[in-house]
Amino acid sequence: MRKTWALVWRELVAYFSSPLAYVVMTAFLFINGYVFWLIVAYLNDPRTQAMAPLKLLFGGTIFFWLFVLFVVPVITMRLLAEERRSGTLEVLLTSPVSETQVVLAKFVSSFVFYAALWLPTLVYVAILASYSKLDWGPVASGYAGIAVLGLLFLSIGLFTSALVRNQILAAMLAFAVLVVVFSLGLVESVLVDQSLKGALGYMNLWSHMDDFSRGILDTRHLVYSLSLSAFFVFLATKALEASKGR
Repeated sequence: MRKTWALVWRELVAYFSSPLAYVVMTAFLFINGYVFWLIVAYLNDPRTQAMAPLKLLFGGTIFFWLFVLFVVPVITMRLLAEERRSGTLEVLLTSPVSETQVVLAKFVSSFVFYAALWLPTLVYVAILASYSKLDWGPVASGYAGIAVLGLLFLSIGLFTSALVRNQILAAMLAFAVLVVVFSLGLVESVLVDQSLKGALGYMNLWSHMDDFSRGILDTRHLVYSLSLSAFFVFLATKALEASKGR
């Protein structure tokens, strides 16, 4: 365990010493802040139906999904692909650590960075709380939904980074897979077959986030995202083991 945490610390240092990390954080804060302003301005219009601003911020608009779909591949693209290209991965794998420890360390560090991106959005919660009475249940479950969704998307990005040497290609592969995973549930609305409609409805991430934003912690959503995350982390480990043998 000590070796794993040492690897996590190594990855976090690499993240926060990279100029790209601060570009991503700045862009996220600017765009997310602008989206928050748009939501508040929209809801202040007397003609608008009353609803919770945070419900829109937590997956209720396409802006949220565009952020996750584009930013997560940027976060994960260098994790294994860049190390393989630079030759540092071979050095790392010859040290007394297992492939599982390497993959878990990179997965945990990417999640810490992902969480750091969302941490400043607590300011939006504080602003809303200063003007109105908030229901803290949906706020907490909304952030829980963001965390669970992040685990799923980051695991996919980690897996694609384990497949290739080029980090740009890793980001493109991650984006393609994420779009497929995100789109699966949306196909539900155009289907006629009820059994298939129900299966795809179970995979509807937009619906998952809608429940989280309303304070509903459905265990089916948690099981789906966490089990799929574990599956892609497992695949990343196997891909790393296969590359070590070549």
